[in-house]
This record gives sequence, structure tokens and C-alpha cells, in this order.
Amino acid sequence: MAKPAVIVVGADKGGVGKTTVSRTLLDYFSANNIPTRAFDTEAPRGTLKRFHPGITEIVDMTTTADQMKIFDTLNTATPSVTVIDVRAGLMSNALANLRDIGFLDAARSGQITFAVFHILGPSIASLDEIAETANFMIGAKYYLVKNFINNTSFFEWDQATYNSYFHRIKDATELTIPKLNEMAYEQVEVSSVPFLKFVANKGVQDEPANYSFVLRGYVRHWLANVWSEFDRIKLTDLVGKDKGGRSTNVAEAGEK
Repeated sequence: MAKPAVIVVGADKGGVGKTTVSRTLLDYFSANNIPTRAFDTEAPRGTLKRFHPGITEIVDMTTTADQMKIFDTLNTATPSVTVIDVRAGLMSNALANLRDIGFLDAARSGQITFAVFHILGPSIASLDEIAETANFMIGAKYYLVKNFINNTSFFEWDQATYNSYFHRIKDATELTIPKLNEMAYEQVEVSSVPFLKFVANKGVQDEPANYSFVLRGYVRHWLANVWSEFDRIKLTDLVGKDKGGRSTNVAEAGEK
């Protein structure tokens, strides 16, 4: 049985587009034929579950019962990759909980692959989050994600301040999620389908849809750029899988 991999996507600051990043991860793993399950901690409504209902469960990560639902099943669940979309304001608490239950120790000893995608906002508060999160990152892969999906301008202070924060964590890796055309993003939101289905012109139940050719093109180009970032950090290697022959063409991947 493959070693389980857990990817936490989160930020203490709200409005930084963390669920968008979670959605691109789920599309990427789907295209690479990597079985994945997801937990949406935005109880009770769950934005991630709206786009990926078949593999996503809504949980309250502050409760012991739901923590057991996630972590007691890591070695018994068929999917080898678990993506946890942590709601705004819960990131630090979630990592502290992982420390308290011994999860971080298990990751440090190599029993579990653990990665954190920390979605950064443009304010100094996000850099303060980095300093706090650093305490939990021993044994984990730590990705600092600049997400431009909300037309964000990052780090408009001096380079020395920027470096003083980013150099605190050994082996931290920066990722960039480019901006997606606003109309294209809004149309995907209205459609309530994964980005990959939108590109393939499919509805919620895989029925033929009638999305704009132009907007589908914008999403296809954007998603290919996001996937290039995931390829650059060798994300499939991290979760213990070969790429499995996925086409680098997003449209072909969406036609599966």
C-alpha cells in the first residue's frame, strides 16, 4: 500500500483564494490518475464540495470526531492522497491540532507524506503567518503560494523585509498561481463544475454543456500554467506516484 499523503491548503487570512488552489490540485491529481479524497472544513456549506461533490466531505476540523474521520482512515481509505481545504482563520489551530495528535511526528519519521500549501495575501499579516507556521514545518514540504486570482499585488514593501520572512524556513518553495480572466472565473463559478470539466464543455453530470469557447480558452490556458507550476515542484513524485502518462494538454485531460 502506498504511503498516505496529506496536503493541507490554507491561510489564516481570508479572501486569498485558497479553495481555488484546492480545486486546481484536485483537477491535477484527477488528470494524473491519482486517487484523491478531499475534506472541506468550511462547515456547513462547503465551497470545495460544491465543485467536487463526489470526492469531498465537509468536516468540522475543530472537533475530535471529525479529526478521527480524516486521520484514522489514512491507511484504510482507497485514495492515497488526502487534500484538506482549511477555512480562513483555522490554519494555525489546525497545525497545532496535528502536532497534538502526533501527526507531525509521524510525518517527521516518514510514515506519512505531509505538505502545506500556504496561500499568501498581500499584507504583512501573511508574512507574520509564515513565521508562525514555520514552527510546524519540520518533516513537511512547505509551499508558499502567491495567488494572483484576485488581482492581488504582492509584497509592496522593501526587499529586505520580504527576505527576512521568506528565508526563515529552510527548503520552503515558492509557487505562483497566475490571474484568470475575470469573466472566465465568474462563468466557472456559476457553472459549479471543476475547471477541467469547464474546459471540456461538460456539465455537472458530464452532460454536454454550452460554455463560451472564448472563456473555455482562457481557463484552458490558465490551468495549463498552474499545472506547469505543479509539474515544476514534482508534485506527483511528492505523493509517491509516477505521472502515469497524462497528456500535458489540458483539453485532452478533460476529455477523459
